[in-house]
Amino acid sequence: MIYILEDDLNIRKLITYTLSKEGMKVLDFELPSSFYEALEKEVPELCLIDIMLPEEDGLSVLRKLKKDSRYKDVPCIMITAKSSEWDKVTGLDLGADDYVSKPFGMMELLARIKAVLRRYSTNLNEEHYEYKDLSMDVMRHEVKVKGEVVTLTRKEFEVLRILLAKTGICHTREELLNKVWGYDYIDTTRTVDVHIRTLRQKLGEAGSYIETIRGIGYKIGD
Repeated sequence: MIYILEDDLNIRKLITYTLSKEGMKVLDFELPSSFYEALEKEVPELCLIDIMLPEEDGLSVLRKLKKDSRYKDVPCIMITAKSSEWDKVTGLDLGADDYVSKPFGMMELLARIKAVLRRYSTNLNEEHYEYKDLSMDVMRHEVKVKGEVVTLTRKEFEVLRILLAKTGICHTREELLNKVWGYDYIDTTRTVDVHIRTLRQKLGEAGSYIETIRGIGYKIGD
């Protein structure tokens, strides 16, 4: 899934049409507020973000994404009418993966998108975790127990990924809350406990691999 945040309707629809013809799934947004709402439901593979936007500028949107542990690894390409060196340097310093200045050709934009996705796909392909009969494929967003697929919510998946990435290491409730829900998330660590409980239930016998460290947090493995 690719998210497009662009207030110019003609450009937004042209990009959407081009990417859709290439077999890519796309959602487009005019306003940052609707873009943020969609992020809560699904994390995209890549974001195309215009700089000149209503409500707030694209650099502000990019800054928020890169500060949030849930979205900091989502690749972002900035699209803007601004072509000054300062704008490009600012965007790249904030974590943008590429920068395309208007006007641009659709073939060029498509090539840049594919290049960024290839780079990130290579990294994701290497992210595979196993512990006994429990396995996780991050690229496929797939968890299996004894070869059987287990359906998890995005947050349950992220909690399990953190635990499997560093087996034997205890993760505090505060750490899990911050990494999965974000530093700006206002809630108690009770949220983590609830998700651990449902995660254990869904994993069945493998749920016992998640060990509670009294008064601290959770871990998997010795």
